[in-house]
Amino acid sequence: MIVNPIPTGWQIIYQQAHALLAAQLAWHWPPFLAPDRWVGLLAATAQHDDEQAAWHGRGGHHGLTPAGAPANFTQQAFSIEQATGVLHAARFQGRWRSLLTSLHLSTLYEPLRGSSPEITSFLDELRTRQQRWLKELHLTKAQAHQAYDLLHWCDRLSLILCRQEVPEMGRALEIYPDPLGHGHRTAHVLRQPEGPGTPITITPWPFVAKELVVSVEAKLLHQLQFRDDAELATALHYCPTQTLSWTLRPG
Repeated sequence: MIVNPIPTGWQIIYQQAHALLAAQLAWHWPPFLAPDRWVGLLAATAQHDDEQAAWHGRGGHHGLTPAGAPANFTQQAFSIEQATGVLHAARFQGRWRSLLTSLHLSTLYEPLRGSSPEITSFLDELRTRQQRWLKELHLTKAQAHQAYDLLHWCDRLSLILCRQEVPEMGRALEIYPDPLGHGHRTAHVLRQPEGPGTPITITPWPFVAKELVVSVEAKLLHQLQFRDDAELATALHYCPTQTLSWTLRPG
């Protein structure tokens, strides 16, 4: 979950919803792959945070901090079960989707190499599979990473929006180097020059449309603490849902 404080409690955005927002952003890019590969990239973007652990079991506290507040995803330890699960699910949509998902897992978790034999073995297996898929799909590493870089770019922008990280006072924030930078690695910069609730500008502008609106659903919890996962799950089931939207324009 992505957890943001609000005056009456918490705003919750499921990680799967954040991934769907990332896919909305990717959909607005000019396609630079063959249609089958482009659709596979969109699918990988939309599903890169699937297979989240179930935490609604009776008496459990997986979804809570020690103080009983909803736990943000950054407060959760690496789950090899979730990482293995999302890669396992990807294989049913083919090697291309599996390759992109594997590259994302490597990007996220390579810094954990050496922390345990199990994690290091998992990361080694990712590398082995990536090499095999590249060969079978007749792709260079650079070609695969250009496509993956778009997934990463959209993931990053979606997280900035969902986590309320757009800077105040019109200050600039770098998103991520441009996947189509052709070696120059141009960084896109976003600003909100007119303040909260107003359009966000992006420079240079990467999308096909001259302006776009993207959205995500959030749950509003009017309660600060919970006894256990079961109480949190019940509250999330019955609490109000809010649609958050952002207008994006060229800078």
